[in-house]
Amino acid sequence: MDIKKLRDEALKELLGAKNLEELEKLEIKYLGRKGALTEVLKQLKELSSEIRVQVGAAANQLKHELASTIERRKKEIKAVLQDSKEWVDISAPGHKLAKGHLNPRTLILRRVEEIFQSLGFSVIDSTEMDTDYYNFQALNFPKDHPARDMQDTFYINEEVLMRTQTSPSQVRFMEKHNPPLRVIVPGKVFRRDASDATHESQFYQVEGLMVDKNISVANFKAVIAEFFKRLFGKEVKMRLRPSYFPFTEPSFEPDISCTFCDGKGCKICKNTGWLEMAGAGMVHPFVFKSAGYSPYEWQGFAFGFGLDRLVMMKYKINDMRLLNFGDLRFLKQF
Repeated sequence: MDIKKLRDEALKELLGAKNLEELEKLEIKYLGRKGALTEVLKQLKELSSEIRVQVGAAANQLKHELASTIERRKKEIKAVLQDSKEWVDISAPGHKLAKGHLNPRTLILRRVEEIFQSLGFSVIDSTEMDTDYYNFQALNFPKDHPARDMQDTFYINEEVLMRTQTSPSQVRFMEKHNPPLRVIVPGKVFRRDASDATHESQFYQVEGLMVDKNISVANFKAVIAEFFKRLFGKEVKMRLRPSYFPFTEPSFEPDISCTFCDGKGCKICKNTGWLEMAGAGMVHPFVFKSAGYSPYEWQGFAFGFGLDRLVMMKYKINDMRLLNFGDLRFLKQF
């Protein structure tokens, strides 16, 4: 890993770039997902801790230097083009316009919808602003329930709020539709969370609900296992860990083997080898009663995925804030 040699070669080529197209190719060559500097960073794990620190620091410094050099060269080339008074052949073929790039969140949402639709689920819309009744009370959260504190809600007034979860759609949909049913409800939710690498105050969830006669945890496990297999393109190790949610009984959280380290343990999975992917469980009888269903006749399961978590696991993105910046250097990788 000769960082100095890589620096000399990269700067020589960047400073010698004659146009923006050539400069963009060099940016991909050195800083792209499979670029030379990216490959250096990937190999750090093979080094001893002492050497890793030195090489890592040098590589990050070089990354910033190359990025600033690229931006400076872009400005220089654009300035030359603006000042140029050379004759332009208007009959020459034009350059193709650069295509836009979809946010990886959009790509994964479309894939999630496609997978569940192939499994017989319908995709429905829902409202981001809801009432306290649907967001909490109908889901077995009484006024003094301690679980409300976990949500830390944005209230518009005493009865209206920005939903903290997509779960209100369960009761709203069941009130207007007779079972059996299979639906997913993607949408944005709101909580008073500080922004960091794994939390945002606004984020996306995908709610799922299946109701029929004789539905069991085995049905849920089969559906979710098939979903993970199709999303990640391979068999994924999964476990159901007991948990608690007021609107499901029993409640559990599906964990999958960490996609960053293949279950070996890393800082993303806190060295456990597992990552929590959703909250789920069998629909609580109280929720069925809230929707006007007989809990003695119908059973069902419900789940709520964090869409951003799925994006991070699929593309191995370690900071969800990148999904909101709109940086084309990030977006064009997908």
